[in-house]
Amino acid sequence: MGSEDFGYVQGEFFEMKTTGRSVLRLPKLVLLPVLIVFLVGTLSRAAEPLTIRVLSYNIHHGEGIDGKLDLARIAGVITAVKPDLVALQEVDRHTRRSSQLDQPAILARLTGMKILFEQNIAFQGGDYGNAILSRFPVKTHRNHKLPNHDEGEQRGALEAEILLPDGHGSLLLWATHLDHRPDSTERLASARALEKIVRAKGETVGLLAGDLNSQLSGQVLPIFLRSWTNSNGLKPQATVPVKEPKRQIDFVLYRPQQRWRVKSVKVLEEQIASDHRAILSVLELLPAVSR
Repeated sequence: MGSEDFGYVQGEFFEMKTTGRSVLRLPKLVLLPVLIVFLVGTLSRAAEPLTIRVLSYNIHHGEGIDGKLDLARIAGVITAVKPDLVALQEVDRHTRRSSQLDQPAILARLTGMKILFEQNIAFQGGDYGNAILSRFPVKTHRNHKLPNHDEGEQRGALEAEILLPDGHGSLLLWATHLDHRPDSTERLASARALEKIVRAKGETVGLLAGDLNSQLSGQVLPIFLRSWTNSNGLKPQATVPVKEPKRQIDFVLYRPQQRWRVKSVKVLEEQIASDHRAILSVLELLPAVSR
């Protein structure tokens, strides 16, 4: 069997074909069509839109409205819709109420996805916070603690840089869960703080997903919608209460608007595994336009 390789001598590319002792040198004109085909194929792949399935799900530490703590059931809800990225809220790690289970590790194993988890609260001997599941490689991540008012629960935004396939570069995903209390003071402060974090990133392609504990008609979404677009537009898709949803407080937002196209958005029908329904947004990331 012979071997093939490429070489470079005196400004000329050539192909080396070795069979025994002989080496054949072919001029670069022979290789030029091969290189053109390769480059055109690469560029055409990068020029195609990339479909990304994004799920936001408040899992209520795995406890359903039937009182059963069942992470396999939660994982089943997730895997049934084949997401690429998942923003999870109310995730426990080693807490007493959850039998000291490492919920992030278990969900990663059950879904076959990569997991990121960050604590916002030390709780019952363990940790409580947000998590991200990703089908794509993760380059970096960090947790941003959000403003805390009147000794409420500490909230956070988990930021991850996700590496995308086919020449699409990367995106930043923020997974968050804002304050639930009737007084909106902390939610508004958190929204402004998160927007400041996002603005510092410039025109980076981004997704923001989570339980915002506010409706489209409330005061929080208008803060985000100055720079984000809601994937289901201005028509609410209710996610709570789980049995008969009447309000949408779970969202998937994207930016910048011109880089994305919405294919579909739906609230999942599962109504027992958690006290929220999950919301799935199927988006297309469009190729960047060269300037």
